[in-house]
Amino acid sequence: MTLEAYETVAEDGGPEARARERQALDFGIERLQQLQKGSCSHEERIESLLYIRRLWAVFIEDLANPENALPDRLRADIISIGLWVLKEADRLLEDKSNDMMQLIDINRLIRDAL
Repeated sequence: MTLEAYETVAEDGGPEARARERQALDFGIERLQQLQKGSCSHEERIESLLYIRRLWAVFIEDLANPENALPDRLRADIISIGLWVLKEADRLLEDKSNDMMQLIDINRLIRDAL
């Protein structure tokens, strides 16, 4: 699933929306796993990390919306996780880190919780 396709339907609620969120996270996780294996070009590395950043920016924007139906505390916790993801992706983009496992693991945990 492309990020644009996810953004188009992100406003939907219910099981279909959760399925699309899982699919978007699956795609990002697959890309991160390829990076971890070292089987990607420099351009693919940048594209993959930017995908994760954009996906989490969409999640954070949705969670920050007062109309979001999740409990305030849960929304705040997921936003905190999202901000960490953004920072970690930046560290990877800036070559300040080369360990993808924490980023992969947190995305899996969120995906599995959906």
